[in-house]
Amino acid sequence: MAGLIAYGAYVPYHRLARTDVAAALGGKGGKGTRAVAGYDEDTTSMAVEAARGALARDGLRARVSQLFLATAAPAYLDKTNATAVHAALGLDPHVLAADMAGSVRSGLGALVTAARSPVPTLAVLSDLRIGLPGGTDEVAGGDGAAAFVFGGHRNGAPVIAELLAHDTVSDELLDRWRLPGAPVSRVWEERFAEEIYVSLADKALTAALDHAAVDIGAIDHFVVAGLHARACAAVRRTAGVRPEAVAPDLTGAIGNAGTAQPGLLLADVLDRARPGETIALVVLGDGAGVLLLRATDALPAHRAARPVAAQIAAGSAPMPYATYLSWRGLLDREPPRRPDPEPPYAPPAHRRTGWKYGFVASRCEKCATRHLPPDRVCTSCRSVDAMTDEPMADVCGTVATFTVDRLAATPSPPMLVVVVDYDGGGRFRCQLTDATEADAAIGARVEMTFRRTVTASGVHNYFWKARPVRTGETEGTH
Repeated sequence: MAGLIAYGAYVPYHRLARTDVAAALGGKGGKGTRAVAGYDEDTTSMAVEAARGALARDGLRARVSQLFLATAAPAYLDKTNATAVHAALGLDPHVLAADMAGSVRSGLGALVTAARSPVPTLAVLSDLRIGLPGGTDEVAGGDGAAAFVFGGHRNGAPVIAELLAHDTVSDELLDRWRLPGAPVSRVWEERFAEEIYVSLADKALTAALDHAAVDIGAIDHFVVAGLHARACAAVRRTAGVRPEAVAPDLTGAIGNAGTAQPGLLLADVLDRARPGETIALVVLGDGAGVLLLRATDALPAHRAARPVAAQIAAGSAPMPYATYLSWRGLLDREPPRRPDPEPPYAPPAHRRTGWKYGFVASRCEKCATRHLPPDRVCTSCRSVDAMTDEPMADVCGTVATFTVDRLAATPSPPMLVVVVDYDGGGRFRCQLTDATEADAAIGARVEMTFRRTVTASGVHNYFWKARPVRTGETEGTH
């Protein structure tokens, strides 16, 4: 039996209230909030966080044979972004890592490709949505990521949702577009595409149901995703599913995450679906696609450690609108009077890939001293080349001391720096993110998160930061 064997989702910590946008610019901003990627996050770093959740089970990383990263907002062009995700996850060098980038539909492409693959395949959907200030895309958009591993019993992992059928219909439809280099999308009048999308969704859904020999009334969770809000609403209303089966679209709480929205909605359903229930995922965008899944008895024991609903509930208080604009580069802010940061350099970064991307430390085989960063010579017993690698990304720690730096170059001053004592030994100094000054406290518990520390000379510098372990969260759940 082939199907889904693991999943994970990532909803950024920060929130923007739509009423605050309206208060600043006038007009109607709407109700609720949208999820906002931090100043140190992009689609690559969010993809890593979602994939860590999907690969949390012991031994699953070693089974992955392919990795596809889908995003409409890639951090790089020409250079593959999926390789940074590959490095951060510590996957085998022979695992294929490739991008499906440039369009929102790439998320559907990654899911279908992974579902069809004969080997365990990790599909990661990530997006960061930007719109002009006060515009619909700004207030309706959202940021986030989701990851799914497809495979089968022969790959040594239980299937948590059997793949019953899938179908896609493609159509060249000019309803949304963005030229290379443009920061925001342009959209045609919504009424033009609404009926077209409803028809395309009906074709794909009918074909998938026929192939699986499933009646539409048997669908227990009906998920519809896409950036065309009117078309999505029409499909939910007219598809013929039971009203109680229609899954919430979560846009009131986190917005529409574009490429990642199908993944976030599917992950939310998997967080609560019961064995035997049938899930239909319908994705609209330049056509339509449908995946039919049936939850198995293995699902309750292998749900994601961090449910989507819990991540939504753990979001921050709404951030100032001006702060959001500065994070997205839509409002220039006076920088600190310090020299410009230097970019990372390719040769040393490549030599230290395990440390820089995977946060892999070393432990002395003679005296068991842990070293961060890894070293050849033990600082305790002076043994040389007697080290074993020790991944630290999932190890929590305690803040030993901290500083609040108001002069350091950062898009979100002040910079919070902590010295962390890790469980099991080892100490390291790093930045604290997704936090306020009150969170920087001696004795505070922290976990590690993959972030973009700085962009200089057109080069992104990725590394690991600490973030608070908040009340109600389980430590070490990645």
